[in-house]
Amino acid sequence: MIELRTPAELEKMRVAGEFVGSVLTATAAASAVGVNLLELDALAHDMIRERGAESCYIDYHPSFGGSPFGKVICTSVNDAALHGLPHDYRLQDGDVLSLDFAASVDGWVSDSAVTIIVGTPRPQDERLIEVTSRALDAGIAAAVVGNRMGDVSAAIGAVARKAGLKVNLDFGGHSVGRVMHGDLHVPNDGKPKRGFPLQAGLVFAIEPWFMLGTKKIYTDADGWTLRSDDGSRAAHFEHTVAVTEDGPLVLSARE
Repeated sequence: MIELRTPAELEKMRVAGEFVGSVLTATAAASAVGVNLLELDALAHDMIRERGAESCYIDYHPSFGGSPFGKVICTSVNDAALHGLPHDYRLQDGDVLSLDFAASVDGWVSDSAVTIIVGTPRPQDERLIEVTSRALDAGIAAAVVGNRMGDVSAAIGAVARKAGLKVNLDFGGHSVGRVMHGDLHVPNDGKPKRGFPLQAGLVFAIEPWFMLGTKKIYTDADGWTLRSDDGSRAAHFEHTVAVTEDGPLVLSARE
């Protein structure tokens, strides 16, 4: 069921978004050459405990997951595009790291992701990250009353295609509220003026993710991590966004 949130409920969701943003800021700041992915997961877990929040990931076991996730943050490195399961790996100079985090605070969920470069950047990685971030901005800008979901999807896809990137439609954004994944799907490409009508109070996560050389993915042996089938690097950005009469409201904004 797709629900519209009241202004009071949006304020509660903003609190959850601020927490999610703070965790991403802290884990991104802690990501340096030699840092273990399990250390980043432990940091996020400590912040969840301190805040009295609840992880949306640790017991998450959808049909596409090999088992309950078991960790509290996704850490996708280099050719890992989505759902990177934290494991015993120390970050190396030049790694591309995507951090994806969702949590519930007082019963309200927020979901967000960011991609960074650890240490020395490569120009092609910087460009991939810039394009993916810009696609998120374009999708957010289209999240206005009177548009349809296809307008959001088309805005994201246009940025990718102009940059010569292919778009995978297997995974995308989703409605957010009391649970992490609601019924509304937000593809990363589409046709304008098609799909669900955007109304004030609608809340969903917009999450473009692109790979440098392909749109095909495969599931790693860990049962979770989705990797590019040609080994090319990936980037992923996400925000939880509310449609309001005054325009899009980013609930998971980071400082």
